[in-house]
Amino acid sequence: MNISFETQDKVNGLMTITVEEADYQADVEKNLKSYRKRANVPGFRPGQVPMSHVKRMFGASVKMDAINKLLGDSLQKYVADNKLPMLGQPLANESQEAVDLEGPAPYVFKFDIALAPEFSIELGQKDAVDYYDITVEDKIIDEQVDMYASRNGHYDKAEAYDAEQRDMLKGDLRELDAEGNTLEGGIEVEAAVLMPQYIKVDDQKKLFDGAKLGDIITWNPRQAYPDNDTEISSLLKIDKEKVAEHTGNFSYQITEISRFVKAEVNKELFENVFGSEAGVETEEQFREKIGEGLKAQFAMDSDYKFMLDVRKYAEEKVGELQMPEALLKRIMLQNSQDKGADYVEKNFEGSIKELKWHLIREKLAEQCGVRVEDDDVKNAAKEVARAQFAQYGMSNVPDEYLDNYAQEMLKKRDTVDNLVERAIDRKLTVALKDVVKLNRKAATIEEFNKMLS
Repeated sequence: MNISFETQDKVNGLMTITVEEADYQADVEKNLKSYRKRANVPGFRPGQVPMSHVKRMFGASVKMDAINKLLGDSLQKYVADNKLPMLGQPLANESQEAVDLEGPAPYVFKFDIALAPEFSIELGQKDAVDYYDITVEDKIIDEQVDMYASRNGHYDKAEAYDAEQRDMLKGDLRELDAEGNTLEGGIEVEAAVLMPQYIKVDDQKKLFDGAKLGDIITWNPRQAYPDNDTEISSLLKIDKEKVAEHTGNFSYQITEISRFVKAEVNKELFENVFGSEAGVETEEQFREKIGEGLKAQFAMDSDYKFMLDVRKYAEEKVGELQMPEALLKRIMLQNSQDKGADYVEKNFEGSIKELKWHLIREKLAEQCGVRVEDDDVKNAAKEVARAQFAQYGMSNVPDEYLDNYAQEMLKKRDTVDNLVERAIDRKLTVALKDVVKLNRKAATIEEFNKMLS
């Protein structure tokens, strides 16, 4: 076999592979013998099919498979051995003529290779990048305390409906006729749950103001929710398609009034939020613990913004890069056959921008000696799991539970790829904060979010 590689310009290369019969014949013979052992051909005992018969049946496909494997292995080995900065996968050269594998060897295959552009980037203390320290304000802690109190609240029974308290009602719902009497054969729903504060039309909402247990309210669901057939169908326990058949008034006799009460800010709440092992005894300690959590969360947000600014700074420092655009479009189209050429044209510019940053990031990671190990990927998975639980107010999830959740995430290939990228970004962020000069600035969370938006 002979492999040659020539660069057509700095970012486009042509690889030519010439395959001789001796390069693949041994594999073909080996595979045909394996086929012979397994072949189930009428008239022959298993393993006794004549080799000439096996070759006629399977020879062409076995030969094609052997050559394809040889090409793939040889190409990848050449790229690795010669450290070619290949982008994407090789594609058959557009001028490649069809190779007749039924004819005698040698066979010549040509591949277009997209090459990464050559450039250099190195950051140091002469490179200043903004880093925002987000202030943990008392009002943010106040909001968190209120949020935890709401999440751990409960409903108490009440005697009268109070719109300001956002009370929840339970009652018996009956459809009425034109005279205001219960409609014979009409809809009846027992213990129907209703929260008047979500009624969209004021005159219907006000019908419930001050209502007491046992009161009967006459109202119109169709008028109360003029643009929400889903809400009406759920309330009346009917299919959404039948809502239009019930546009008249209904009576609603209140059988229960529930008032939501936030949890008291006391030790019970502290333990529900952080666990008894945290040792939070006072409201002051509770607020301090919340502040610590916010500080850690804000630090991650600051790091995220820092890397956005590093990216912008590094891209401007590198400048424009020559890319093998025509070949990259072919590769993108090959990988997006179900989406078509229009998709490629629409998304190509954004794809090139991401590719440029990917190449820059690789060089920065190399400069900083960033290497991702298995533990880094697992920690990234636990970080994602912890963040997901935190969204539901669960801040004291045991490590064992996080470990199990992370292990499930690591079973999915796409998830692992994302976690590897996350781990690289995390380690690179930490490293670059020590490499560049940090231009530290204080910002409130409102100011910070405004910058991100």
